[in-house]
Amino acid sequence: MTQKDITFVADFLTEHFNEAPELYNRKGKYFNVERVGQYLKDEDDDLVSPPNTEGNQWFNFLKSSTHLKESPLLFPYYPEKSLHFVKRQMEGVIDQCLQKPADVIGKSVHQAVCMSLYKTSQSEDSTPQLFKLPFLWNDKTSNIHYVLFTILENSISKIHILRRHTDTSRSVSNGILAVEFGNFLNNSVNESSDSRCYSCLDAHFYDDETVTVVLKESVEQEGKERVLAQLPLS
Repeated sequence: MTQKDITFVADFLTEHFNEAPELYNRKGKYFNVERVGQYLKDEDDDLVSPPNTEGNQWFNFLKSSTHLKESPLLFPYYPEKSLHFVKRQMEGVIDQCLQKPADVIGKSVHQAVCMSLYKTSQSEDSTPQLFKLPFLWNDKTSNIHYVLFTILENSISKIHILRRHTDTSRSVSNGILAVEFGNFLNNSVNESSDSRCYSCLDAHFYDDETVTVVLKESVEQEGKERVLAQLPLS
């Protein structure tokens, strides 16, 4: 250690571990604690060394503002408490704020339609994840919700498109349909249908009229494994 290091440690000990007679009556608090660590203790006791807010521009601003001083929009400040205490107080306030909207929204939600997409066995074995890539899109011009997804296992080359009107009392034609990629990218009709089969790796709406898909060739060949395609909804 250099002399500078020793001096630094000595100054730290001198500043933070001086005897504090006013704390003798507190159990286990005979010395000042390190000023950062006291904020991280998960307890409700007051800080041993509370911060000095004198000259703080924010506090001076609040004191001089008649409108903000008692504003319910400002979270109260607890200069004698740790961050854990403040965190619990804030969580309580946030939970209280969210409870009413959750009750109102929850009571307003109802099932509009139920569709059976696939069936799984009733065995005790864990059911594999068959539903993949759910991507949501809202066409504000036509007031239609879209959901893009694929079902693994039996339809790996298909992408499913579910459409619902934002007004649940109205329906749309072809509420759910599937697009199969298969071998539509073959260069000629003479190519084997099995040699150029594609499955969907990912799919997102590009805009209200176009879907972007990433396709994977089932028979991997160097330089031909992935295809990025833009598909018009029409």
